Formats: sequence, structure tokens, C-alpha cells
Amino acid sequence: MKPYCASPFAYRRRDTRVVTVGKVAIGGEQPVRVQSMLTCDTMDTAACVAQTLALVATGCEIVRITAPTVKDAANLANIKRELLAADCDVPLVADIHFKPEAALEAARWVEKVRINPGNFADKKKFQVRDYSDAEYADELARIEESFVPLLKICLARRLALRIGTNHGSLSDRIMNRYGDTPEGMVESALEFARVARKHGFHNFLFSMKSSNPKVMIGAYRLLAARLAAEGDDWHYPLHLGVTEAGEGEDGRIKSAIGIGSLLLDGLGDTIRVSLTEDSIHEVPVARELVRQVGELNRRPAPKTDAALSFNPFVHARRDSAVVRLRDLGVGGENVPRVAVTRAMYDLLEPRRQALGDTVPEVIYEEADVVEIDLDDAAQIDAVNRLEQPRIVSVRDGTAFSPVAAYRLLAAKLHPRHPILLKDTFQPTASADAQALLSASAPLGALLCDGIGDAILIRREQAPGANVRLGYNILQAAGNRVFKTDYVACPSCGRTLFNLQTTTAKIKAATLHLKGVKIAIMGCIVNGPGEMADADFGYVGGAPGKINLYVGRKPVKFNIPETEAVERLIDLIREHGKWVDAPRA
Repeated sequence: MKPYCASPFAYRRRDTRVVTVGKVAIGGEQPVRVQSMLTCDTMDTAACVAQTLALVATGCEIVRITAPTVKDAANLANIKRELLAADCDVPLVADIHFKPEAALEAARWVEKVRINPGNFADKKKFQVRDYSDAEYADELARIEESFVPLLKICLARRLALRIGTNHGSLSDRIMNRYGDTPEGMVESALEFARVARKHGFHNFLFSMKSSNPKVMIGAYRLLAARLAAEGDDWHYPLHLGVTEAGEGEDGRIKSAIGIGSLLLDGLGDTIRVSLTEDSIHEVPVARELVRQVGELNRRPAPKTDAALSFNPFVHARRDSAVVRLRDLGVGGENVPRVAVTRAMYDLLEPRRQALGDTVPEVIYEEADVVEIDLDDAAQIDAVNRLEQPRIVSVRDGTAFSPVAAYRLLAAKLHPRHPILLKDTFQPTASADAQALLSASAPLGALLCDGIGDAILIRREQAPGANVRLGYNILQAAGNRVFKTDYVACPSCGRTLFNLQTTTAKIKAATLHLKGVKIAIMGCIVNGPGEMADADFGYVGGAPGKINLYVGRKPVKFNIPETEAVERLIDLIREHGKWVDAPRA
């Protein structure tokens, strides 16, 4: 397997072709581009124009609009005309699922078309079958037949194309041969890329989106390695995003983990932060994330020839021994712990009962942490010779970024010693207004690498807020569950109900269900697949009608929206996962 990046210890941006989307160039030496997507009905020209202008005003460089039917695709002409009349030439991207004919119409009016390999030429039936090589080849020939007409228009009009794989909507063909895996996601995209290249089309880029940051990170890394193995002329740009990230702090943290982890490794040429909020809120988050990751990537890099201590393509937690602290263990199979300084612990102690499940667990100064100078080989050797495991961290003042530093520490340290992660090696007395992103990106990246048995957050200075942020990072990275988990898609023109108000209503009724995972999906495009690891799903089936799922299996159909939340509660109760909310 080829490496997925130039070095996991030293930042260097991945070399790519340049793909042009109207006036915007992506890849090469271009800056990381920020995108977003409209949430309104594509047939509402005035609303689409107003939303687009608002997005551009916030710094959005490319705007995506869903085109679920040929009629919607045709209305892109009116939207483009009105935008140009308003002196706005932002590139438009038509988002296509299920209908190649809609793609052909949309390609007449936009600068870029996004297709989903899982449903562009396939109708998902969740069939379980074995494909012979001949049958598989026939399927690929059918894909080519459906795809070539769009490629011809893209070539003629010099359009761009995004081959956008979604973990939640892989085809039956891919699912049966590769499973619901990063390998399947990559192969799904490569099938279409091979057809594009065969017909002389190269103005395309890839995406590998998932609501699970670990799956998303693994898929992008695997794709980058596969493209490197194919040859130098396969270095196409990458669009990054965590789909169905949700809203509020949780959506921002999950996006920072997935997108930030890859940007820190030099992968990614354009990004979208997907939030279940008005889309204008996505752009400032994306721009700030790019800025903060850029600051980390400008840090000095360690000079090392060390080998990674983990497999970057398959998540597995680093195997450490357990260190006992009072009544809890750090390391081993214990969930990663949330640490605080002694001063922060004393501030929080009077409020301990009010903190509920987000209490500090480790006092840093009392954990007998060994702080390592990564340039001191003798110190590392001395710790490795210790018979008893010790909690180890990197000393303050280290110039490296946390990701480079802790990867190097994990590479040099005997695995029996648990590792405590810090979000910064230069703590200050002042609060960081962007601590949510600046802590989530490096800590989440390391946790998804399998590194970290405890975390210490010092960028966030507000008592209680730093502990809550620690727990939220652990949950978003999939390392710990302390509250209800939600997978909620951002709205678009396909959405069959108001996602923001519905999500708020579902949260109000279920937020106390610790450990239950609920998916809230506006339509069926990614519903079943992204709900694979959710306990229950709430999915738009038709206007005003909701389908309820258990896992990826639909069990209740066409429920009136006015009673769907109550029916969801009944479903949770039927499966023994309901408890009444505690009294205030």
C-alpha cells in the first residue's frame, strides 16, 4: 500500500491536478476552497437567489443546489440568469441523485455537476447476492452507458464533475462485494473515474463522505493511497466533508475532527461543513477551521524516520496497560478520561453535582504524569525501561503541533504506557474564542488514530465548558458515549420536512436517553446507510409523511408528521430503550 500522505509527522500538502469550476480553481497551489449548499426548494427561484447571495457575502466560493428532477434541473437556468443579473457569478453545482436525465439537463446551466456513484445508475434494493466476475463486468458496462452522455456534455462545456461517494448510499453491487466499508467507498468512486478517464475527461475531483469521522478519515486516506498507486496522472483533488454532522457544538466538533484531521495531513482542496442550521452558518465555521489548521501546519516539524505506531487505514485503539488513579483506571479498555488542572478542579468542585455526567475525572497534577521532551532520547529510553506503566504526555513548550508530537510519542513509547493528550503546549491565561475548533481538530485526529487514554483541554478557560468540550470531543470521535447521539443531515431542496424545528423537537423529547443514537434524515438519499449504526431513524418518506427505522430497517411507514415524534418515542419504548426524563 502506498502512503496516504507525504509524512504523518511533517505537513506537506498533497500535490494535485487543478480542476476549474467556472472562475474558481481547485487544487494545485490554490487555497482550500469553501463551499456550502442551499436549503430551499430549487423551484423557488427568488429564495435560491437570495440564499446564494447571502452565502457569497459570508465568503462562500462555490454553491451547490439539489436537482432531484428534470424540472428542478431546468429551473437552474432561471437561478443562474437572476444571479448574473445581480452581478454574482459564483459557480453553481448541481447535486444529482437517482436521475441521470436530471444531470443532463442541469449540465446545461451550471459549472459543475455532483454525482453519487451509489445511485447515479443504480436503484438500491438491499439485495444480497453473489456477483460473478462476468455479472460484475456487465454492471460496469451499464454504468458506462449511463455515464457517458453526461461526460460528453461536461467535455463540450468544460464543466467540472465531483464523483461524490457517500457511506450511506453505496450500491448493492459494491455492498455485496466490498461491504459497507471504506474499501467499498473508494472502489465505488474509482469505477466512475475509470470511465471518465477512458473518455478523456479529467476535470473532476472526489469526495468520500460519512457521518462517522473514523469511516470518513479512513476512506479519504485509502483513496489518496490508491490514487498514488495508480500513477502520477491520478492525482485528482479532494473535497472534504462530514455528512449529517448535526447542529450546534456537536456538528462543529464532528466536522472539525473529520475535516481537520485530513487537512492536518495535507489532504483536501475544498471543504464543506454540513450543519443542520441555516447554511450561512456553515461558511464562517469552515473558513475558521481552515485558518486554524493552517496555523498548526506552520509549526516546526520533528526530524524523524520513525514508523507510525498504528495502521492509518484501519482504526484500532492503541493497546496500553491500566494505571489506577483513585477509583478509576486510565488506559487499557477503559474509556478515555477527561482531565483538568488542579486549579480548574477546585473551581468546579462546588458545582460537581450540577455537572451531571460531565465531571472531571483526572487531576493532572495528581496523576504522576511523565512529561516527555521528544528530543531527549535518553528520557524516552528511561521511561520505556520502567516495569510499571505510567501515564505519559508531551511537555509544555514543545514547538510541534499536537498531532505530530503525539504521533511521534506513540511511535517511540512502549505501548504499555497510557498517553494523555493536550490540546495545546502553549497554555495561556486568556480564553480562546475558537477553542471548540482549535481543540477538536488535533485531539479528534489523534483519537481517530487510536492514540489517547485521557485528554486535557486548556484552550477553553471557562469552568465546566472545558470539561463538557472534552466529553463532546470523545463522543464525536466515537470513543465514548455520555449522552444521546444524533445523526442529522443538513437541509436541502430534497428535504421533506423542516429539519431544524423537527430536530429541536426530537431532541427536546429524547435528550435524556443516554447511549441511544437517533438519525434524523430529510429524505431517503443517505438514510438507510448513514443509519447503519443508529438505533432509530426518523426519515422523510413523502411530503408530510415520515418513515421510522430500527437501524437501517424501515418498520413504520407514512406516519403523519404531526404525530411522528410521538410514534418515534413509542418505537423506542417498544425496543426497551426508553426511560422517563428525570425531574428538573
